[in-house]
Amino acid sequence: MALRATTVLRLRSPIALCVRGMSKGEPGSGSGQGGGTGGTIRDAGGSFGKREAAQEEQYFRKLQHQQLEKMRQGLKQEVKFHEDQIKAHKDAIKRHHERLDDLK
Repeated sequence: MALRATTVLRLRSPIALCVRGMSKGEPGSGSGQGGGTGGTIRDAGGSFGKREAAQEEQYFRKLQHQQLEKMRQGLKQEVKFHEDQIKAHKDAIKRHHERLDDLK
């Protein structure tokens, strides 16, 4: 269960980067300059647009937190697996040394 370098690159959602990068001015303050609109509520601006933008940011922060936690758990499992393998190899080395001593 080895994690690849590409896993780290996928942690940040490209959608979150686009939303942050395309908006001009304050998030939720109306339609942006990115060639498309953010939806009818965001087009209207005002409190509802700001609220939607805040909820969207909160969603992506929560998603990123979940992805990081999943990666941490995977790394912990991988470390435990390797520690178990080290212990098994040390036991095997000890057995082989005992057999060599018996053969002398």
